[in-house]
Amino acid sequence: MSDDEATSETDPERVETLREIADDIRAESSESRMVAAILYRISDLYDPDEETTPRDIYLNMREIIRTKES
Repeated sequence: MSDDEATSETDPERVETLREIADDIRAESSESRMVAAILYRISDLYDPDEETTPRDIYLNMREIIRTKES
C-alpha cells in the first residue's frame, strides 16, 4: 500500500472536524483564510466524494502560496 492509499481512507467524522476547524479559524486575514483552505483540502483526503492525494494537495497549496507571494 502506498502512502497515498494509506492516508486516503474515508472518514466522514474527520472530514467534519477538519472543516469545522477551518470555519472557526477563517477570519479577515489572508493568512487565516489560507490555513482554512489548507484544512479544507486536507479534509478532501478523507471525503468519500473526493478523489485527491497528498501530492495533489501539496501541488495545489504550493501554487496558492506562490500566487499569494507574487
